[in-house]
Amino acid sequence: MNARDRARYVDDLLAGRRPRPFTPDDFEAAQIRTAIELQAAQPGGDEPRPEFLSDLHRRLASQMDGTKPSTTTGPTTGASRRQVIVVGTAAAAAAAVTAVAADRLALHAGGGDATASPATTSELTPNDGTWQRVASSTDVSETGMHRFELGSLSGFVHRVDGQPEAVSGVCTHQGCKLWFDQSDDRLRCPCHTTSFSPSGQVLSYQLAIAPAPLPKIKVREHNGAIEVFAPTEPV
Repeated sequence: MNARDRARYVDDLLAGRRPRPFTPDDFEAAQIRTAIELQAAQPGGDEPRPEFLSDLHRRLASQMDGTKPSTTTGPTTGASRRQVIVVGTAAAAAAAVTAVAADRLALHAGGGDATASPATTSELTPNDGTWQRVASSTDVSETGMHRFELGSLSGFVHRVDGQPEAVSGVCTHQGCKLWFDQSDDRLRCPCHTTSFSPSGQVLSYQLAIAPAPLPKIKVREHNGAIEVFAPTEPV
């Protein structure tokens, strides 16, 4: 496949059209996977298209009856018992597809901006780490998030009821670095319209499945400084 055909294939995927099938190499397969992820991340990406359900109905009826599929949605007067079963089975299969999509959409109903139910939050605990300073005590408040970078560890620290708390600054979907939206008081992923609360819980997303909450990071206040337990850099 040449570059023009490959670009057309990706454009068809992003536009929700059925592309022409071909056998891709490793590079082409990587591009197609990226296009599929981008298309799935769009609002309504989990909804089955009406033409898909209609085509599924016709295909099942054709395969089970051994005849050319009819455009009629229900059995006509005098239809055989077998025809009634075929049409009913196809309709049930289409309904099952719709039900599965509805279940998945329920995960992020309301335009992907509903507050998610609290999920279990993990904690980043390195096998070999030390307490490292990330800010002075006066730099960390309850009205904002203080970002820090310590080698491979990226995170945010803030106060809750006067005590410091820290969470990872990396999105749990694909590892994008988060940024703090002061006006909405949430951490946002710049890649897939996902946001987290300052405590790390998922607030909104436009993915097929909700990402995991942000892991907590061990933090303490010591001698006028905020310190986190971070991995020791290799010598």
